[in-house]
Amino acid sequence: MGVVYRALANDTRRLILDLLREPHAHFDDKQYRGLGLSIEDGVCVQDIQKATKISQSVASTYLKSLQSAGLLTSYREGRWTYYRRDEDAIRTIADRIGRSL
Repeated sequence: MGVVYRALANDTRRLILDLLREPHAHFDDKQYRGLGLSIEDGVCVQDIQKATKISQSVASTYLKSLQSAGLLTSYREGRWTYYRRDEDAIRTIADRIGRSL
C-alpha cells in the first residue's frame, strides 16, 4: 500500500484522478470521436498535461506512478498513450484503506 499512499500524496496526481473520473466533463471528446476512439476508454497524455498545466515529462511520470499504484490503466494507439481510471482497483484500495483506519 505504500506505493498507493505515495501516489496519492501529491495534489496534481489526485487532480488527475479527479479529472479522469468524468472525462466528458473535463476533456473535449470531438478529436477522440474523429479518430474512432471513445474518451471513456482513455485520455491521452497531452490532454492531461494541458488540463493540469504541467510539463509533458512530469505528466508522464505522474501517470506512470498512478499506474504503478494500480489506480490507472493505459493502452497505446500508434504513438499515443491513453489513460483511464481502474475503478475496480480504486474500490478495492479504498476498502483496504477504510479497514486499516
